[in-house]
Amino acid sequence: MGGFFGVVSREDCVNDVFYGTDYHSHLGTRRAGMAVRNGSGFSRRIHDISNAQFRSKFEAEQVSFKGTSGIGVISDYEDQPLLITSHLGTYAIATVCCIRNLDELAKTLFAVRRGHFSETSGQGLNPTEMIAALIDTQASIEEGLLHVQESVEGSCSVLILTEKGELFAARDRYGRTPVILGRKPGAMAAAMESCSFPNLGYQVDRELGPGEIVCLHPDG
Repeated sequence: MGGFFGVVSREDCVNDVFYGTDYHSHLGTRRAGMAVRNGSGFSRRIHDISNAQFRSKFEAEQVSFKGTSGIGVISDYEDQPLLITSHLGTYAIATVCCIRNLDELAKTLFAVRRGHFSETSGQGLNPTEMIAALIDTQASIEEGLLHVQESVEGSCSVLILTEKGELFAARDRYGRTPVILGRKPGAMAAAMESCSFPNLGYQVDRELGPGEIVCLHPDG
């Protein structure tokens, strides 16, 4: 399993990303990461949380992050969020997915000479890197996310944070995992569980429908 939390805000969002991700700690046991965008690019950290909680691993580093948009993720296996640079620009990506046809997707990309993979997880190929590779075969992030939904056997929900500060959230096409939007003045958030919202001042806006893709900005 796993859980993610993302924010796009008019003000510094690091506190929200940190605590919002921490509220998902019960959904994963192995790896955790945060990526925050600021004026000079992305700052990212990934840690092993198999022998310590998310908060204890990231609390000391929290002060080094600054930015108005960010994502965090708790994972059972793979390193994420990943930072990807392609013809679509530079972006940070986090997923919660169970891909049954991972090897078949890799063979398809290799056959057309359009993929290579550098990240590995406890299960072989890093599923998040595969999702990024599928997205990068298309002309836009929106088209890429649609392509992922059409290609993946299983389920895959995704957060993408672009270098422009846009936050894309996509729910898997069968609705097997939830993606919930939260709102407060000057900020929008996307999360796996709504319990991450109240103590951070967010009101539940709505739950994404199966296969729904949205692009979040601070005002909506």
